[in-house]
Amino acid sequence: MRVERGTLDGVLIFHPTPHHDDRGLFTRTFDAAVAAAHGLDPAAFIQDSQSRSRLGTVRALHGRSGRGEAKLVRCARGAVHDVLVDARPGSPTFGQAMSVVLDDEAFAHLYVPPGLLHGYQALTGQADVCYRIDREHDPAEDVSVRYDDPDLAIAWPLPVTAISGRDLSAGSWKDLRRRLGA
Repeated sequence: MRVERGTLDGVLIFHPTPHHDDRGLFTRTFDAAVAAAHGLDPAAFIQDSQSRSRLGTVRALHGRSGRGEAKLVRCARGAVHDVLVDARPGSPTFGQAMSVVLDDEAFAHLYVPPGLLHGYQALTGQADVCYRIDREHDPAEDVSVRYDDPDLAIAWPLPVTAISGRDLSAGSWKDLRRRLGA
Protein backbone atom coordinates (compact mmCIF):
# COMPACT_ATOMS: atom_id res chain seq x y z
CA MET A 1 0.00 0.00 0.00
CA ARG A 2 1.40 3.36 -1.06
CA VAL A 3 0.74 6.41 1.13
CA GLU A 4 0.71 9.95 -0.29
CA ARG A 5 0.46 13.26 1.55
CA GLY A 6 -2.39 15.55 0.48
CA THR A 7 -1.90 19.24 -0.25
CA LEU A 8 -3.56 20.15 3.07
CA ASP A 9 -1.54 19.73 6.26
CA GLY A 10 -2.04 16.29 7.81
CA VAL A 11 -4.13 14.77 5.00
CA LEU A 12 -3.04 11.29 3.86
CA ILE A 13 -4.20 9.26 0.87
CA PHE A 14 -3.77 5.49 1.14
CA HIS A 15 -3.48 3.75 -2.24
CA PRO A 16 -4.09 -0.01 -1.98
CA THR A 17 -2.73 -2.45 -4.53
CA PRO A 18 -5.61 -4.44 -6.06
CA HIS A 19 -4.73 -7.96 -7.19
CA HIS A 20 -6.61 -8.93 -10.36
CA ASP A 21 -7.15 -12.42 -11.74
CA ASP A 22 -9.78 -14.26 -13.80
CA ARG A 23 -12.24 -14.18 -10.86
CA GLY A 24 -12.09 -10.40 -10.43
CA LEU A 25 -9.96 -8.70 -7.80
CA PHE A 26 -8.97 -8.59 -4.16
CA THR A 27 -7.61 -5.58 -2.31
CA ARG A 28 -6.87 -4.61 1.27
CA THR A 29 -8.72 -1.34 1.86
CA PHE A 30 -7.26 -0.73 5.32
CA ASP A 31 -4.10 -1.91 7.06
CA ALA A 32 -3.66 -0.98 10.74
CA ALA A 33 0.14 -1.40 10.58
CA VAL A 34 0.44 0.95 7.60
CA ALA A 35 -1.83 3.49 9.30
CA ALA A 36 0.22 3.31 12.51
CA ALA A 37 3.47 3.72 10.56
CA HIS A 38 2.04 7.03 9.30
CA GLY A 39 1.05 8.34 12.72
CA LEU A 40 -2.57 7.18 12.96
CA ASP A 41 -3.98 5.14 15.84
CA PRO A 42 -6.14 2.50 14.14
CA ALA A 43 -7.96 1.71 17.41
CA ALA A 44 -9.15 5.33 17.63
CA PHE A 45 -11.68 4.83 14.84
CA ILE A 46 -14.83 3.79 16.70
CA GLN A 47 -17.68 4.22 14.24
CA ASP A 48 -18.31 3.17 10.63
CA SER A 49 -20.96 4.88 8.49
CA GLN A 50 -22.03 4.67 4.86
CA SER A 51 -23.98 6.95 2.55
CA ARG A 52 -25.43 6.33 -0.91
CA SER A 53 -25.88 9.19 -3.38
CA ARG A 54 -27.09 9.40 -6.95
CA LEU A 55 -25.31 11.11 -9.85
CA GLY A 56 -24.71 14.82 -9.27
CA THR A 57 -25.69 14.81 -5.58
CA VAL A 58 -23.55 17.09 -3.41
CA ARG A 59 -23.07 16.45 0.30
CA ALA A 60 -21.01 19.34 1.60
CA LEU A 61 -19.26 21.04 3.35
CA HIS A 62 -19.43 19.54 6.86
CA GLY A 63 -17.17 19.54 9.89
CA ARG A 64 -17.14 19.49 13.68
CA SER A 65 -16.26 22.22 16.14
CA GLY A 66 -14.51 21.54 19.44
CA ARG A 67 -12.04 18.65 19.13
CA GLY A 68 -13.23 18.02 15.61
CA GLU A 69 -13.33 14.53 14.22
CA ALA A 70 -10.85 12.50 12.21
CA LYS A 71 -12.12 10.16 9.54
CA LEU A 72 -11.04 7.69 6.94
CA VAL A 73 -13.16 8.01 3.80
CA ARG A 74 -13.42 5.71 0.79
CA CYS A 75 -15.83 5.13 -2.06
CA ALA A 76 -16.98 1.49 -2.05
CA ARG A 77 -19.24 1.80 -5.10
CA GLY A 78 -19.01 4.20 -8.04
CA ALA A 79 -16.98 7.40 -7.85
CA VAL A 80 -17.04 10.74 -6.03
CA HIS A 81 -15.27 14.07 -6.32
CA ASP A 82 -14.14 14.47 -2.69
CA VAL A 83 -13.37 17.95 -1.35
CA LEU A 84 -11.59 19.08 1.83
CA VAL A 85 -11.24 22.63 3.17
CA ASP A 86 -8.81 23.40 5.99
CA ALA A 87 -10.79 25.15 8.75
CA ARG A 88 -8.03 25.03 11.40
CA PRO A 89 -7.03 28.66 12.11
CA GLY A 90 -3.46 27.76 13.17
CA SER A 91 -2.79 25.49 10.20
CA PRO A 92 -0.30 26.47 7.48
CA THR A 93 -2.96 25.49 4.91
CA PHE A 94 -5.90 27.29 6.61
CA GLY A 95 -8.54 28.32 4.08
CA GLN A 96 -7.12 26.15 1.31
CA ALA A 97 -9.04 23.38 -0.43
CA MET A 98 -8.04 20.16 -2.12
CA SER A 99 -9.96 17.56 -4.04
CA VAL A 100 -9.40 13.95 -5.00
CA VAL A 101 -11.45 11.40 -6.89
CA LEU A 102 -12.32 8.37 -4.79
CA ASP A 103 -13.69 5.36 -6.64
CA ASP A 104 -14.23 1.61 -6.62
CA GLU A 105 -11.42 1.07 -9.14
CA ALA A 106 -8.33 2.48 -7.37
CA PHE A 107 -9.76 2.07 -3.82
CA ALA A 108 -7.94 5.13 -2.42
CA HIS A 109 -8.68 5.79 1.24
CA LEU A 110 -8.54 9.40 2.42
CA TYR A 111 -7.46 10.35 5.95
CA VAL A 112 -9.20 13.59 7.00
CA PRO A 113 -7.69 15.13 10.15
CA PRO A 114 -9.88 16.92 12.73
CA GLY A 115 -10.78 20.50 11.82
CA LEU A 116 -11.31 20.07 8.09
CA LEU A 117 -14.57 20.57 6.23
CA HIS A 118 -15.50 17.63 4.04
CA GLY A 119 -17.87 17.11 1.15
CA TYR A 120 -18.27 15.26 -2.10
CA GLN A 121 -20.25 15.00 -5.32
CA ALA A 122 -21.38 11.67 -6.80
CA LEU A 123 -19.82 11.18 -10.23
CA THR A 124 -21.66 7.94 -11.07
CA GLY A 125 -25.26 6.69 -11.11
CA GLN A 126 -24.86 5.55 -7.52
CA ALA A 127 -21.95 6.18 -5.20
CA ASP A 128 -21.48 4.60 -1.78
CA VAL A 129 -19.12 6.44 0.54
CA CYS A 130 -17.84 4.72 3.69
CA TYR A 131 -16.55 6.66 6.70
CA ARG A 132 -14.53 5.36 9.64
CA ILE A 133 -14.81 8.04 12.35
CA ASP A 134 -12.80 8.53 15.54
CA ARG A 135 -15.58 9.79 17.83
CA GLU A 136 -19.31 9.65 18.32
CA HIS A 137 -21.35 12.20 16.43
CA ASP A 138 -22.51 15.18 18.50
CA PRO A 139 -24.99 17.28 16.48
CA ALA A 140 -24.28 20.28 18.75
CA GLU A 141 -20.77 20.44 17.22
CA ASP A 142 -21.88 20.39 13.57
CA VAL A 143 -20.50 23.19 11.41
CA SER A 144 -21.06 23.67 7.71
CA VAL A 145 -20.34 26.01 4.85
CA ARG A 146 -22.50 26.28 1.76
CA TYR A 147 -21.20 24.15 -1.12
CA ASP A 148 -21.15 27.11 -3.55
CA ASP A 149 -19.62 29.71 -1.23
CA PRO A 150 -17.97 32.32 -3.50
CA ASP A 151 -14.95 32.80 -1.20
CA LEU A 152 -14.06 29.10 -1.46
CA ALA A 153 -15.03 28.78 -5.15
CA ILE A 154 -15.11 24.98 -5.11
CA ALA A 155 -15.21 23.65 -8.68
CA TRP A 156 -17.83 20.90 -8.58
CA PRO A 157 -17.41 18.87 -11.79
CA LEU A 158 -21.10 18.24 -12.55
CA PRO A 159 -24.33 20.20 -12.28
CA VAL A 160 -25.84 19.69 -8.83
CA THR A 161 -28.85 17.36 -9.10
CA ALA A 162 -29.65 17.00 -5.39
CA ILE A 163 -28.62 18.66 -2.14
CA SER A 164 -30.25 18.65 1.28
CA GLY A 165 -32.16 21.63 2.66
CA ARG A 166 -29.69 21.68 5.54
CA ASP A 167 -26.77 22.02 3.11
CA LEU A 168 -28.56 24.75 1.16
CA SER A 169 -29.03 26.74 4.36
CA ALA A 170 -25.41 26.35 5.50
CA GLY A 171 -23.53 29.50 6.42
CA SER A 172 -20.72 31.22 4.58
CA TRP A 173 -16.96 30.68 4.83
CA LYS A 174 -16.68 34.28 6.03
CA ASP A 175 -19.11 33.57 8.90
CA LEU A 176 -17.29 30.39 9.91
CA ARG A 177 -13.94 32.21 9.88
CA ARG A 178 -15.40 34.81 12.26
CA ARG A 179 -16.81 32.07 14.48
CA LEU A 180 -13.39 30.39 14.59
CA GLY A 181 -11.70 33.70 15.41
CA ALA A 182 -9.62 33.60 12.24
